[in-house]
This record gives sequence, structure tokens and C-alpha cells, in this order.
Amino acid sequence: MAVSAVRIASIIGVINELDDVINLCGRTGYFHPEDALSFYSDTHDFTPFTDENPYSAPLQSLKDVASAAELDLELVDNTNSFHSQQELIDCANSFSNEMESLIDQRLMLDQALDNDAKSVVEISHFLGLNLDLRKIFACKYIKVRFGRLPRESYDKLDAYKDNPYVLFFQCTSDRTHYWGVYFAPIEYVSEVDRIFSSLYFERLRISAVDSTPEERLEVLHQQIAEHQKQRAQVMEEIQSLWQKRKEECLTVYTRLEELHTYFEIRRHAAKYHNSFILTGWVPADCEQDFADRLNQIDGVQYAIEDAKEAYKHEPPVKLKNRKPFKPFEFFVDMYGLPKYDEVDPTPFVAITYILLFGIMFGDVGQGIVLSIVGYLMWRLKKMKLGKALIPCGISSAFFGLVFGSVFGFEEALNPLYKLLFNLDEKPIDVLAPNTTILILCAALGIGVALVMVAMLINIYSCLKRKRLGAALFGANGVCGLVFYASLVIGGVGMFLFGWSINIFYVLGLLVLPLILILLREPLGKLVDRDPNWKPEKWGEYFVQNIFELVFETVLSYLTNTLSFLRVGAFVLVHAGMMMMVFILAELVGGVGYVIIAIFGNIFVMGIEGLLVGIQTLRLEFYEMFSRFYEGGGHPFEPVTVKKLS
Repeated sequence: MAVSAVRIASIIGVINELDDVINLCGRTGYFHPEDALSFYSDTHDFTPFTDENPYSAPLQSLKDVASAAELDLELVDNTNSFHSQQELIDCANSFSNEMESLIDQRLMLDQALDNDAKSVVEISHFLGLNLDLRKIFACKYIKVRFGRLPRESYDKLDAYKDNPYVLFFQCTSDRTHYWGVYFAPIEYVSEVDRIFSSLYFERLRISAVDSTPEERLEVLHQQIAEHQKQRAQVMEEIQSLWQKRKEECLTVYTRLEELHTYFEIRRHAAKYHNSFILTGWVPADCEQDFADRLNQIDGVQYAIEDAKEAYKHEPPVKLKNRKPFKPFEFFVDMYGLPKYDEVDPTPFVAITYILLFGIMFGDVGQGIVLSIVGYLMWRLKKMKLGKALIPCGISSAFFGLVFGSVFGFEEALNPLYKLLFNLDEKPIDVLAPNTTILILCAALGIGVALVMVAMLINIYSCLKRKRLGAALFGANGVCGLVFYASLVIGGVGMFLFGWSINIFYVLGLLVLPLILILLREPLGKLVDRDPNWKPEKWGEYFVQNIFELVFETVLSYLTNTLSFLRVGAFVLVHAGMMMMVFILAELVGGVGYVIIAIFGNIFVMGIEGLLVGIQTLRLEFYEMFSRFYEGGGHPFEPVTVKKLS
């Protein structure tokens, strides 16, 4: 349960050395900057750096033209690059200008091709008219309207057959419309337009008026071919320019990306007369390397201190877990990273999640399939959830051996039990009446154990964070643990073994812990040596805390424990669902039996895998995390140059 140790580095120097310092901090890849002003109480003479980043414009211009030209920018090794700042900017701008000129030409040709395509569509609807459109549009006394008419409106034209000017000449048609043209004398055009408008005629303005539709279509095809040829030539010029300047361009891009990223560190620094102050976090295991690099810059002084000296500034958190536990950092991150001085719950989550998931989803075959699916999710899609599913599937397969289930076949492992343990049948029949009660009781036992472990972790966490009062008198501290354990042990002893609980047991192990929990605030302040330990109003304090003790603290012990019944319930649900699958399969029989068995397993794996995953996570977050974990930490995010997404 480890959070990587970090150190707070404070750097002071003359402003002329600031660029060298921020470049050094950026190149290390492990410097997490903080607002320097927040570390000083008197900041009257301090001012932040507000300089505009000189690398933003050329870098963005380079990215824009690369995106427009469909070129891939990637970070390359620029160790041997000796470009000055101005040379980098000039190189980026010159390449951008050359490429923009070609891109503009391509865009113009693309627009021309779009217009040509639209014109082809327009004119294609009026083929067969055999009309010289130039002469038609030149008429002074007749107006022409091209467009389309809905099929249902076309049938309504019969209502206007007595009007000699309401004539629609159909050219082409599709599933919903007729395409054509109508003519009207200029003195009647308004009336005819109103009639066709009422019939939902959609006018199309023809751009070509210098020939017949057939002749215009031929010209358009020739024009499209010419524009495509010109576009291909422009694309060749783009690729030629890229191949010619690719190496230089990628080197410049990489260096600009670095300098742009490093320059942003300046915004965290503060100016004091002719000096600067820069503050940030570095991993403890990189402290010496960072100090050695700073020693190479003249005129710079620094101090690297333990993060414990700066808790009020909330040191960033970098989780450090062993490989088997690392996939479950995903769940911790969902809830919220731990604070720097808090216990990292990742190992606890990993162990309990794998255990509970395996119990609820116990099936050898389905567990193996789940592990394979998780592996593919990780390998092919890089999904973090996939890595967590692999051990969960293995756990499911293990508990499937215990329950004797292989893809829902409950008797498939009987020969194995006979060979290894000389048993005629599997040791645990999930759906047997006696076994059902045993499973539910075992689920409650698991819940009790995990709740107690959560309390022990809370006690350790409180002691680590020097919260002695919470460790001793909190509902999840020593008093809470004594009350909960005594209640469980006493209850089990009475019901199973017939124990008689005497008054000393009740007063010493049940009542006294509750009284101490009730007084946890003043008692906690006393042990923490807080002079203001007394509540302002004792009456108000008791009323409020008695209700909280009864309706929140005590009931939470009960509800949190009973929530673990879902573990046993899902064991029964899994067996019940698979039993229903095979009942349906047997009713169908033959080939249908195989089909239903296969698709039934797929359905159960999908729906139950989702439900079990959610319910297990719920147990983690609400029944266990809530007892010892606060979260609210922020991640350790060092300044690094990131690849272009």
C-alpha cells in the first residue's frame, strides 16, 4: 500500500538563467511544477510571469498545415539539432507558408469539384428535354422554372387541367419526387408560381444556360476530369515538398514541441526584482539526479525538502504498486486518488475484488473465457479493465472447481473429484437446500471479516496520519472495532453455541465503546492536545451525536454486513440461470440443445459478468472504502513532451 515519496524542490536564481532551468526541469521528465506564490506568506514584491509563449504560433501553424495536408507529425531524436530559437520559428513559418499555398490550391480544386458534382446532379434530372437552355432563359415573355414535385402533388395536377398555363413536363423521377420544368407567360407567372408553390414544388436554379442539358453534362464531365488531374498534380507537389523537408520539419517540430511545453513552466514561477523563484515536486528516487543537473547551472540556488514539510500544499500522488496489483489502480482512480499521507488501498482492492468476483462468478469454463476476453481487451484495445479481468477470470475458474461447474454443467467434474478425493459427487451442491443456507452464512462471514479488515486499515491510516483521536474513538477506530467484533462474536455464540452474555460483557464491550464513540470529538481533541476540546453546547452536541450514533453508525454496521449477502445470492443466481438455460435446451433437444447451451452461456457470461463486476465494485466503494478511505488526492503529472494525438 504505497504512495511514491516525493520531494519539494525550491529553485532561486537570476532571471537570465530561468530558460536554462525550465529546460532542465522539462528534460528530466519528472518535474511537477507548483505555483511558487502559494509557498510564501508575504508575496507583496512577487509578480507572476505573464510572457506570451513565443513557440505557440509557429507550432500551431505547423500542426494545422500537417493536419490539412494529411501528414503525420511525430517526435524524433533531435539531440544533434543546433537551431536557434529564431531559426526554429523561421523554418516552421517557411514550411507552413509553402504548404499553405499548395493546400489553398487543393481546397479551391476541391470546391470546384464539389460544384461540378452538384451541377452534374442538377442537370442529370433534366436530360431528354432537348432544349437549348440559353434560348429558353433568353425569352422575354416566358418564364421557366426547373425543380421537383412530390409524387402525391403530381397527381393533384389534374385539378388544374382547365388552366392552360399549369403544365408540368416530367423529365426524371425517384421514389418520392418527379423532376421537371414548367413554363408560364410573364403576365401569369405569379399566379402559376402560387399554384405550384401550394403543390410543394421545390425550385432548382440551373447554373448552366448556354447549351442543351446533354451538351452541358458532357462539358461538366470534361471539366471534372481536368480538375481531378490538377488536384492530383497538387497532391504530388505536397508529397514532394514533404519528402524534401520531412527530416528537417520533424526535427523542428520536436524541438518546438519541447520548448513550447517547457516554456509553460514559467507560468508557475514568480519574479522577485531581478530574480526568479520556481517550486515543484520531484520523485524521491530522482532527487540526487535532479540536484546534480541543477549544480551544472551557475547562479542558481536550490533546496530539496521532504514532502512532509509541505503537507498543507497537498503533494501530488504517484501510486507505486507491484505488478499483480497495478491493474486495480484503475478502480482506485475511479473513486479518487489517495492523499499523499493516506494509505493506498490498491492491494486491498485487488485481493478483495478478485476474491469476491470469483465467488460470485464461479465457473471453470466461463472463468477461463473471461480471462481470455480480458487479455484480448488489453492486447488489442489497451483497455485497463481488460488487465483486471484476467485475474478475475482465473479466480472464477478456481471457485468453479470448488462449486463443480463447467459452462453450467454441474456434474462435469465428478470424475475429477473421484480421482483426487475419492468422492462420488462434487463436495458443494450450490442449489441443495442445506448448502444454500451455508452459502448465505459464509457470505455474511466474509462480510464481517472484510469490514473488520477495513477498520484495521483505518486505524493504521489514522495513526500514520497522526490522528490519534480518530484511531482510538472513531466509529471505524479501536472503539468501533471492539463494539463490532464483540457484537458479532456475542451474537454468533448465543445462537450457535448457546452462550449466555453477562452484564460485564455488555457494559465493557458494547456499551462503553458506544459511549466513547459518542464522545469521540472532545476525547479526540483531548488526546490531540487541542485546548478547544469542549463543545460550545453540550446539550446540542449530545442530541445531534446520539441520533448520528443510532441511525448512522450502528445501523451502518448492520447494513454494511448484510450487503455481503449479495455475494451468496449471486452464487445462487449463477447456478439458477444456468439451470434455466439447460432446461430450455432439453425442451428443444437435438441441434437446438447445442445452440441454446452455447448462446445461453454467452448470455449468462455477458449479463452476469456485468452485474457481478458492478456489485463487487459497489461492495468495495460503499461497504469497505467508506470505513478507511477519503481520497481527494491529485495525480503526479510531470512536465513531459506528449506525442501528437
